[in-house]
Amino acid sequence: MATEELPSEFDVVILGTAFSRVGQKVLHLDRRSYYAANWASFSFNALLTWVQQQQEEPQPHEIQDWSSLLEEGEELIYLSQSDSASIRNVQVFCFASEEDEEEAPDTTEIHRERPRRRANQSSSDPPSSCSEPIRAEQKEDQLRSPGEGGRRFNIDLVSKLMFSRGSLVDLLIKSNVSRYAEFKNVTRILTYRQGMVEQVPCSRSDVFASRQLSVVEKRKLMRFLTSCAEETEEQRAYNGRPYLEFLSDQKLGDNLQHFLLHSIAMVTEATPTEQGLAATRHFLRCLGRYGNTPFLFPVYGLGEIPQCFCRMCAVFGGIYCLRHSVSCLLLDTHSNRCKAVIDSRGQRISCSHVVLEEGFVGAERKRSSTPPRFLSRAVLITDGSILPTDSEQQVSLVTVPPAAGGPAVKMVELSPSTMTCSAGTYLVHLTCPSVGSAHQDLSPLVTSMFRTPESPDHDGPAVLWCLFFNMADGSGVEAEGHDLPENVHLSSGPDAELGHEHAVRQAESIFQKILPEEEFCPPAPNPEDIIYDGDIDGDTGDTYGDTDGDTGDSVNTGDAVNTGDSVNTGDSVNTGDAVNTGDAVNTGDSVNTGDAVNTGDSVNTDGDKASPGEEEEERRAVSEE
Repeated sequence: MATEELPSEFDVVILGTAFSRVGQKVLHLDRRSYYAANWASFSFNALLTWVQQQQEEPQPHEIQDWSSLLEEGEELIYLSQSDSASIRNVQVFCFASEEDEEEAPDTTEIHRERPRRRANQSSSDPPSSCSEPIRAEQKEDQLRSPGEGGRRFNIDLVSKLMFSRGSLVDLLIKSNVSRYAEFKNVTRILTYRQGMVEQVPCSRSDVFASRQLSVVEKRKLMRFLTSCAEETEEQRAYNGRPYLEFLSDQKLGDNLQHFLLHSIAMVTEATPTEQGLAATRHFLRCLGRYGNTPFLFPVYGLGEIPQCFCRMCAVFGGIYCLRHSVSCLLLDTHSNRCKAVIDSRGQRISCSHVVLEEGFVGAERKRSSTPPRFLSRAVLITDGSILPTDSEQQVSLVTVPPAAGGPAVKMVELSPSTMTCSAGTYLVHLTCPSVGSAHQDLSPLVTSMFRTPESPDHDGPAVLWCLFFNMADGSGVEAEGHDLPENVHLSSGPDAELGHEHAVRQAESIFQKILPEEEFCPPAPNPEDIIYDGDIDGDTGDTYGDTDGDTGDSVNTGDAVNTGDSVNTGDSVNTGDAVNTGDAVNTGDSVNTGDAVNTGDSVNTDGDKASPGEEEEERRAVSEE
């Protein structure tokens, strides 16, 4: 589509990447060379290109005069062509090790330098070869190239997880978009306190297997989690009071308060009790649906999710163009509605609705009740896990409580099994609300948890490469009230929350404004159910019959055909395009045709676990209690 003229009329024009599947004509334009904007995933080389683009000085864009395309009663609204406002303070660090230098064979032809680091690179300095990890030749090769078997690194700009009973998983199942992706269970939840990384017991099996808790603490924790299932008068009495106060009054010790506050509810000490309890219940509801934790992660990274929805839209006739921008909106002054857009090539494209990324709208037309908010992000490539086990398939969420007045940090550590990093490395994402620059907010934690030149004696994994940047917090953008035509809808980027609730609510809200009588993301037919009829209006048609038997809400964890409501929790990754005939999310590799459900209560075998005798004794104690 780069050199062809687009059709001149659409129902909906979408600028930037958004989730959409509607039964109308959709044109989807993106001025970038990649999908998904701040939701994108990059290979390592592509990420270096992105870093270079962010560090370059923005070039002024010449505003072209398209007034010759106006008709009577029309007015132009020019759009912003700058794409740099949502990312700032990009800093890249690379580390080398003297040990690697000494271990390198004398016959090597590659020149090795002493340890070096590039920090605080100004936007005028072009990225040097030090943008790439130089820990050892082997590691350097792994990071630089995608590898013979496909992409080795898939690095997300935003770090999120999917709650197994969250709105995004429900939407994937309902719409049948889950067939386009595969998912891994997050295998463990960790917490960092007093300089140590500990595993959080969050399910019944974890509690019984934990050696961090005494028998009395296990009883108290199980009793409290059971009492959280439903709201009580005692709980309502604490409404408006801090959740920490409620936990303290329940006679829970420091250990249990820490786990419940920071790793299960994932709230602050000042969070009201009703919000803390709601977050705890949501966590507990998500346990056991697909595994021993509440979370899933998409194989190949979060960038797969918008691409899956875009693929569904394309299947139903949507037209997609990358590197294609829109210069202005064409306003009908009588109705205050946008009747067309004009692209950068001067083509006038009529439309009924326009969906804009908020970056296309200048500050003078935006309504903002609060100052812009930002997130601090760090992306690390390390040579090991922060809590090693016998398994190399671990996918970990690490919660770090606030320290010294700073914000709480959420860390996600991804193993090669997620297809986001090469063998022998781990990909670590850190995210927190911005106080200063990303480097100021997160580098102290990186230094305290990993081995870097600032902490050479640390016994944790070594950082091979590291990226810091600040990203705009999409939750700070108002949904309405902007100085825009009534049929122009504004969408924002990722927010600070761990889940996807904000993005799904926003997408559904925009959809309902455009098509209030239609169902949001209705189920798509399976290929074998589509009936093609070339005699209907000359169209190949998308009429289809019933898809009976596909009402299950299961997650399939591999390259399998899932024909029932079962949960399949295998750990293998399918690198091809699997066919899934149910409403399933792929996360394993076996074929399961039964109705068995894994409740996630099996004993965790990673790390220490209690002996059968100890477990039985504890179970009897809890029952007696």
